[in-house]
Amino acid sequence: MISDALADHLALCATTVCRAWAVTRGDGAVLGFTDHDRPIEFEGINFFPDSGLSTSSLDQTTGLAVDNSEAIGILSNPAIREEDIRAGQYDGAKVQSWLVNWQNVDERRVLFRGSIGEIERQGGAFRAELRGLAEALSRSNGRVYQRSCGAILGDVACGVDMTDARFFLEAEIVAIDRGVRLTFSEHPEFDEGWFLRGRLEVLNGAGQSAVGIVKKDVLSGGQRIIEVWEYLSSGLGIGDLVRIEAGCDKRCNTCISKFSNLLNFQGFPDIPGEDWLVSYPTSNGVNDGGSLR
Repeated sequence: MISDALADHLALCATTVCRAWAVTRGDGAVLGFTDHDRPIEFEGINFFPDSGLSTSSLDQTTGLAVDNSEAIGILSNPAIREEDIRAGQYDGAKVQSWLVNWQNVDERRVLFRGSIGEIERQGGAFRAELRGLAEALSRSNGRVYQRSCGAILGDVACGVDMTDARFFLEAEIVAIDRGVRLTFSEHPEFDEGWFLRGRLEVLNGAGQSAVGIVKKDVLSGGQRIIEVWEYLSSGLGIGDLVRIEAGCDKRCNTCISKFSNLLNFQGFPDIPGEDWLVSYPTSNGVNDGGSLR
């Protein structure tokens, strides 16, 4: 709802308004941006004009349709770093936008509340989708009936205790190759491939909080080589401490042999396949009403 003071100002022939928006990242950091040519401040947030960030027009509708927009930025300002985007710090980050009278910031109106959706990186720039609050109402709910497990390892549905020493390793980096291939001491108590598909997180150093998914877990020459799918961070350094969690391929046999967690398996390993669904009675073979598998 627009305030009377701002409404009176907008009714003038010449106005002094600008847009400001705040991004609250997953790690709690709050960044402020504005399309004004000078910094402004309100609600304890500093909004800077030299951020290299701008937004397109906001498409808003009545009803429950999703409001949407997009933000475009240049990866040349310290406020927005490519390493943070790669590390997922902006995934699902909260976004709020205002129309503000920059001569009197108490005269302002909220234009948009939502979150950041998909982020595309192209060269030295990025494009982020902004999703309105109604986005949550469009998400599909319910379970998918499939052979593989639908839970995430360690979540409430899964129930595996990821603080158990059998399921994680904390080790210091011995060598780094291209930011995706990390070398550690061997740690023979974990079999080769134990961490395949697992989660890797950097615990300290300039690359702290960077997260990756393990692509390869190989033992070679008394060392353990872990490769992740995507570049982690330019801040990684020799001696940084990393936590690597056991991987799960969502199969029933893995749930039994690796985690002893069959009671919490969230898949349907005995669900009939498509061949069974389209089968038909025949006069050949055994027709005793038993299983066709």
